[in-house]
Amino acid sequence: MIRLQEVTKRFGDNTVLDRLNFSVDAGKHVTLIGPSGSGKTTILRLLMTLNKPDEGTITVDGDQLFPAPEKQVREIRKKIGMVFQQFNLFPNMKVLRNITEAPVTVLGMSKDEAEQRARDLLDQVGLADKCDAYPSQLSGGQQQRVAIARALAMRPQVLLLDEVTSALDPELVAGVLDVLRDIAHSTDITMLCVTHEMNFARDISDEILMFDSGRVIESGHPDKMFNDPEHERTRDFLSAVL
Repeated sequence: MIRLQEVTKRFGDNTVLDRLNFSVDAGKHVTLIGPSGSGKTTILRLLMTLNKPDEGTITVDGDQLFPAPEKQVREIRKKIGMVFQQFNLFPNMKVLRNITEAPVTVLGMSKDEAEQRARDLLDQVGLADKCDAYPSQLSGGQQQRVAIARALAMRPQVLLLDEVTSALDPELVAGVLDVLRDIAHSTDITMLCVTHEMNFARDISDEILMFDSGRVIESGHPDKMFNDPEHERTRDFLSAVL
């Protein structure tokens, strides 16, 4: 579903991704771990086309995302949803419209269909009674659950999760992670996740990739990675965060 080949990304003199190669099979859940600044979020931003790689190719579902004509990029982007660290909800729109705006304007979905899907998703994330609330009337955890529903409303084939609990108060984290666990276990969406919540990574992942200095230094099943990592850098990182 996702393939990066020889991808390099620089910001000035800083090489954030260094000839990176990895792939994610359709329907699999892959979590990227590693120290801050190791390139994890940059990968998500490249897939969202918020940044462009300096070298290499990126394909999604067999279609080339980079390099590619702008029209092709827009079509591929419809397959990808992302939930950010910050909730990025439209403050002037009620919850229901926050979720329906993109399906109607981007996918051409009818307003009635979009609203029914939005209500179903709000029920799924435990916010069925918040359709008419504004984001400012919600807690951080509730806003993040709306953001998850908004991403799912586009029926993405790929869901990108970028430290989705890092901006939340500790008591709100569990509720958001429970919603994501439910999605991971009940859908066939391909998920690529960046997180420091190691128990969550263990629960939902088919594979863990350890990043350091813009490269994957070790990968494997969660049981292997958490219980018997081979690379010294992985052992040091996990001993600091577990």
